[in-house]
Amino acid sequence: MSSAGIAVSRIRADEPVISPRFFHNALDLSFAESIVVFLSVSGNMIPLRVFESDSIESVKLRIQSFKGFVAKSQKLVCGGRELSRSDSLVRDYGVANGNVLHLMLRLSDIQTVNVKTTSGKELMFEVGRYRDVGYLKKQIAQRANEFVDEDDQELLYEGKPLDDQQIVDDICKNYDPVLHLIVRRPANIRVQRVEKNLDEWSVEAPKLGRNRPYDEIAAESVLVSSNVCEKDFVLEPVVANPKAEIPSAVLEVMEKTREGLEKGNAPIRSNEGSGGVYLMQDSTGLGYVSVFKPIDEEPKALNNPHGLPITSDGEGLKRGTIVGQGAFREVAAYLLDHPSNGRRGVTGETMGFAGVPPTGLVSCLHKGFNHPNVVTHKMGSLQKFVKNDGSCEDIGPGSFPVEELHKISVLDIRLANADRHAGNILFRKDNETGRTILTPIDHGYCLPECFEDCTFEWLYWPQARQPYSAETVEYIRSLDAEEDIDLLKFYGWDLPIESARTLRISTMLLKKGVERGLTPYEIGSIMCRENIKEESVIEEIVQEATDSVLPCSSEVAFLETVSQIMDRRLDEISG
Repeated sequence: MSSAGIAVSRIRADEPVISPRFFHNALDLSFAESIVVFLSVSGNMIPLRVFESDSIESVKLRIQSFKGFVAKSQKLVCGGRELSRSDSLVRDYGVANGNVLHLMLRLSDIQTVNVKTTSGKELMFEVGRYRDVGYLKKQIAQRANEFVDEDDQELLYEGKPLDDQQIVDDICKNYDPVLHLIVRRPANIRVQRVEKNLDEWSVEAPKLGRNRPYDEIAAESVLVSSNVCEKDFVLEPVVANPKAEIPSAVLEVMEKTREGLEKGNAPIRSNEGSGGVYLMQDSTGLGYVSVFKPIDEEPKALNNPHGLPITSDGEGLKRGTIVGQGAFREVAAYLLDHPSNGRRGVTGETMGFAGVPPTGLVSCLHKGFNHPNVVTHKMGSLQKFVKNDGSCEDIGPGSFPVEELHKISVLDIRLANADRHAGNILFRKDNETGRTILTPIDHGYCLPECFEDCTFEWLYWPQARQPYSAETVEYIRSLDAEEDIDLLKFYGWDLPIESARTLRISTMLLKKGVERGLTPYEIGSIMCRENIKEESVIEEIVQEATDSVLPCSSEVAFLETVSQIMDRRLDEISG
């Protein structure tokens, strides 16, 4: 099981990441030319000496050599911006002496636990790191028929009984422990819990705007959803337009999430994700049904659980994105992932072309979320949890079918995705056909207001150099940016002017590119920078159009100018 994202890894204060010899080598003649930055890891500040001419990759490799964290699993954030381009230099990002680099890591959610009974039988379980002992007992009861209810079990570690609330990761530490199982009582008659019907809830969506700060939006969502409820939780769909029917697939995800909460199965915060990412359990407590991402726990938001600095200007980790809008972008990616039959909008009965999991906007109240002060409702995206065999960073891309990569490339180019890496593409083997299926997740940085941080890791996969199939070309021809903008408005998100322009231009590029027979690699290369200092071709096209039109020109006139310049540049590339 894998969920895409990244999380702060715990490092004890007595474990230095960098060897002290690295800082105190008086014979190093270039020592004076270097700068000292501070690596922030779970609240610990560790000095790190680097050169402005070092690449981001070399800094990550230095951290890897002294601490063991694999470079590709690291994420560095400085001044509220991710240092995402590995081949760019430290100086390119403006990192200066005394700056703080926040180190975040992508770790596996799975921990192996061995359970040994008093009779000598041994069982092995793969358990989520942030699961508790109570969950492990449920797995034991389900796996081994000779065991009784979880209430009749007692688990001990090093001779001491474990509380049901203790987290597996806190017990396991740096190695796989052996837990001893004792059955205290014979099996009793199971008591069935009587289920109560859960009332339907509906919240009016707050009005969104480019200049509205995330905390104002969040506060409004709390006000409109402050129903008095005796339950330990509230889960309400956020409805912006009563005429916009919530897709049935999204309603199903919400209902199954309610069932899990109603059973008392609390949200589990994933160790992945630079924001708050919560795995919502099913009614049995043995599986996940959805993933909830509150807007007030996004990276750089007020209640971010990982200690990232709060935004000072509203901008997110990626250029052109706004803190507090990640949830709306997640929903937008689902709504705009039209089925290949050309129908506009989403009904929930048909899978979208790229396979974005069903995603809706909800307001949720639960004490299990990150509440630094008082427990309040949180608005965020709720996405169906997709069972998988891992993410694409776990294996090489050679085994991925061409059409699976192409469907994701179409989505990313259309939405100008600023955060497509192998960790947020899940894969699974279809047992019937044996084919590998890819599922794109994590779209909180799509539809940015500029193209500066567009990043497509698939650009360097061999499948990206293959031409699109006739079916994919036909699908691309059916796309209409104006209809997409109207669809999002119908569902409650009136795209900011800048993001609407991005959607129009990226869709224009995709359609013009395929008509000239360009591959995903060729089109994607037009959108992505080769390094942080040099603008991409699409940025050059936009800038040339901006310089060519009068300041008072209409958006239609501007886009027409973009189209003409784009035609010229594409002819040069394809000619």
